[in-house]
Amino acid sequence: MSELFDAVDALVASRSALPSAAERKRLRTAHGLTLDEVAAALKVRRATVSGWESVKKPVEPRGPEREAYARLLRQLAELYPTPEEPAVPVPGTPAATRVPGRTEAPPTGPAVEEAAAPATGNTPPSVSAPGATASATAPRPARATGPASTSHRPGVRKAAPAGAPASVEPRFENGPLAVVDADADGRVSAYCTGGLVLDVPAKSLAALMEWTLREARLGQARRAGPGKDADPLLVLTESALERYGLPTALNDEERLAGRIPENHKVVKQLVRAQWKLTKRGFGPWARVYRPAQGSERACVQLCVPSWHALDARHWGATAQLPPAELARVLGLYASRVMTPRGSTAVTGLELMTALHPPTRASEPDAAGRRHSEHNPGSLGKDPVDCAPCEAPDGHPLLKDLPRFHVRGPGEKLFEEAYDWARPMTDDECTLRHLVGIDVNMAFAAGANGLNVGLGAPTRVKEPAFDPKLPGSWLVDLSHVDLSKVKAGKEWVELDGSLLPSPFTPKGDRPEGPSWYATPTVAYAVELGYEVRPLEAYVRHENGRYLDGWYQRLRDAYLATMADLGVVPDMPPADFLRAMDGYKDRDPQLAVVASAVKATVKGGLGKLRERPRGEGWKPGQPWRALSRPTWRPDIRAAVISRTRINLHRKIVKHAAFTGQYPVAVLSDCVVYAANGESPLDFLPYRDGKPLPGGFKLGVNPGLVKHEGTQSVLWGEEVRDRFDAPDLNLARYIKDGTVTDVDHGE
Repeated sequence: MSELFDAVDALVASRSALPSAAERKRLRTAHGLTLDEVAAALKVRRATVSGWESVKKPVEPRGPEREAYARLLRQLAELYPTPEEPAVPVPGTPAATRVPGRTEAPPTGPAVEEAAAPATGNTPPSVSAPGATASATAPRPARATGPASTSHRPGVRKAAPAGAPASVEPRFENGPLAVVDADADGRVSAYCTGGLVLDVPAKSLAALMEWTLREARLGQARRAGPGKDADPLLVLTESALERYGLPTALNDEERLAGRIPENHKVVKQLVRAQWKLTKRGFGPWARVYRPAQGSERACVQLCVPSWHALDARHWGATAQLPPAELARVLGLYASRVMTPRGSTAVTGLELMTALHPPTRASEPDAAGRRHSEHNPGSLGKDPVDCAPCEAPDGHPLLKDLPRFHVRGPGEKLFEEAYDWARPMTDDECTLRHLVGIDVNMAFAAGANGLNVGLGAPTRVKEPAFDPKLPGSWLVDLSHVDLSKVKAGKEWVELDGSLLPSPFTPKGDRPEGPSWYATPTVAYAVELGYEVRPLEAYVRHENGRYLDGWYQRLRDAYLATMADLGVVPDMPPADFLRAMDGYKDRDPQLAVVASAVKATVKGGLGKLRERPRGEGWKPGQPWRALSRPTWRPDIRAAVISRTRINLHRKIVKHAAFTGQYPVAVLSDCVVYAANGESPLDFLPYRDGKPLPGGFKLGVNPGLVKHEGTQSVLWGEEVRDRFDAPDLNLARYIKDGTVTDVDHGE
């Protein structure tokens, strides 16, 4: 009889109801699990689990895998219940509450956006029609007389800001951040996302910290199951700085030190109130905290725009925006990326850790207690030494080298972005235009799906090359001849003199053994050539550490561009029209898009952060080396793959059209053409691009129009500076050349 019961149980389990594909993914990511981890546990392929979570083409599990998968989802659902549906947003632009008897300031700029939240995972975010974003101001509210209230709210629940999660935890119901401002009478307001304005009763900065943690309900939920919630962020305007006794600008000495002095009266005030500052002190981005009590954190982040906290290269004139509009820009970035933790570079690095926390709680031991243990798929909590070839100049591993020794490619891994150009041919000089195309989010696309090392390197002599094993390889690639390569499955003949080498940033053909990252060596094999490494530093503990990071930033970028009227899968001509002047449709949204792109490049750059002053001398360790996220090997692998991705498209294009690039700079490629548009040289047939070649579109890895200048302009500039190899890609956008090209 028991066999019959087992058969019945198996039959029921085989038809177990499973949640939707989106919910399956939510549960997995909530617990911090990767697709690889789930696939390994269920003994299936990674692509199989990805198919179970696919919204576009859902695949249902069958047999014993379905039963095990259903069991996993049930346990995760108990840990992470489905969030409650938010209240229906109020139509139109949310604004702060009107108070009877007082008037409001007239509108002066863009308002809080009311777009749908972006989708996560591999599905593109929902897209609004071009121009659908509202443009009106969230006016400053009038104030009620009498005792200060805690907030000015509409009678119904406020609409969630664009990009916010489907449900907001009550403890963070006022959003991730607030812009603190004071009026002429000294009354202080906190401008939150969604148009909400809170009255701030705090009379001192120490009291402001207390109010933030006890009453403001600011913060952001963790990005992964084992992670930590984001601390609340307060952005202090100049009037708020004056109100709380802080300078509105740093003097020269303070600017060089990056902080106000420790004997400043406000710093002393914080110390007296039992608050502490991190080692970086009270600077443009400050962290004020008290030691944690159990699992409760007591930490507030401060951002001071007038102290140059917001780099104008990425944030534009955001620092000069009125409080409500400043809250809109930073709040949208926070909801789509994460609460800023410093510069865009710092935030990019912190996002990696937030998605893969170094530790997690263990299973209960015999006494029922849990302990902290390593979180699989993370970089751990302790730093690891890089390989000697991966170490930048001045690293402690190189302290025994002679003082003025210059390492060559046989001693140093040199994976950087392209900076290559060549003289134009006679045929190219007969054409009329130089057209530049730029790869969208090129380095993010290079990180997508990339297998990187998670642990320390292992040195191997004369290894067999394994394209799936991340590491650094000493190998001679000088025999690779670009005049005859494999493009796909077929050998093609090209003019190799008109192509940059894929193996060096300057595009020169390598000479003798050099150090390369795995993607570079794998590309030599892809081109049809044998490789025989002499030595390698490989990382047997590895994984797709950057996948979640890429997906988060991709979704943030696509959602923001969609709000600006540029959506995925547009016909090429429509895409070019949509991109023309897109920044003018909503300059504040354009700033968010710029900040997202800067987060990608800056975050990757932080993986190999160099020493910055502080009395450092070559051979001595510097502060960044103490981080587990100081990983020059990961940075090198991403840059290598990005450069290889670009070269692969260049080869495909040359094999099909006979056209060769005139210049390549990082992610921008310049071609000579008879027309001013990319469509005048990109091979589209019936609206479809060349497979494996350049494709116009907004998605990461696709290209957009960077700029067009005349061939005469290019020749005149090179003649003016007597530089026949001047990299025209650097100036193709607006044609302005102020000095001879010395590289970046």
